[in-house]
Amino acid sequence: MKLINGKEISNGLRLEIKDQVKKIKQETGNLPGIATILVGKNPASQIYIKSKIKACQEVGIQSFHHNLGENSSKENIISLINKLNKNSAVDGILLQLPLPNNKYTQDCINAINPLKDIDGLHPLNAGLLNLSKNWDEIIKKNILVSCTPLGIIYLLHKSNISIERKTAIVIGRSNLVGKPVSMLLLANNATVIIAHSKTKNLKKICKNADIVIAAIGNSKFLNKNFIKDGATIIDVGINRTPDGLCGDVDFNSVKNMNVTITPVPGGVGPMTITMLLENTLKAFKNRC
Repeated sequence: MKLINGKEISNGLRLEIKDQVKKIKQETGNLPGIATILVGKNPASQIYIKSKIKACQEVGIQSFHHNLGENSSKENIISLINKLNKNSAVDGILLQLPLPNNKYTQDCINAINPLKDIDGLHPLNAGLLNLSKNWDEIIKKNILVSCTPLGIIYLLHKSNISIERKTAIVIGRSNLVGKPVSMLLLANNATVIIAHSKTKNLKKICKNADIVIAAIGNSKFLNKNFIKDGATIIDVGINRTPDGLCGDVDFNSVKNMNVTITPVPGGVGPMTITMLLENTLKAFKNRC
């Protein structure tokens, strides 16, 4: 088994981002800025926000945090978003999900200026991704793509794992991970299968895949019986159990196989925050 060290790759990219931020400051006198919004006091969300603010500080990006109460109305959240849309110091807006009231999540996302949508969840940015012909176009046009899927592609590229002509299976069809990562794999010339809870013969289909993206939020769901020899496994799952964090893949089940895999923690997680910083740089450049 070979590990993909997401923390190491992430740290390397953050150094590059730090250098770019320094150059921007020297050339323009300005710094890119992120505004984060946390509604309520979800413990996991509080941890994520702190990690994102810390990452901003490390690379020199300004961060502006806003806390809203648990019972904040849709109108209150959108009012804050509108103020941030007009704030020239803010290049990227991150609305931490999930919201306490999930019924108005998409309405709030839709209120974010697409140019400041560093989570890549606005319908316009999702549409631009789907309309892109290839990876080069996505990079050239600075399209804002959902951070975890973007991080997955960077992990594969930086690990010298070929995507082109490979069969990739994405297990999970969420707007946050499953759908966008499928589009990114297509843009890199993979043959992509999207699987989900209604997929028949999942084990058999998965066994034929060269690249397996596990993003279903089901602790240790995939084991060695799902994985073929020589496969690359990207484990997106972060499941909290009495024994600690674990992924959607049963790590112990596959550790003696000839596979390449991201660990949990230390795989996809660090890349997600780094891509948030990367998207902020894109947003800054797109607005200049």
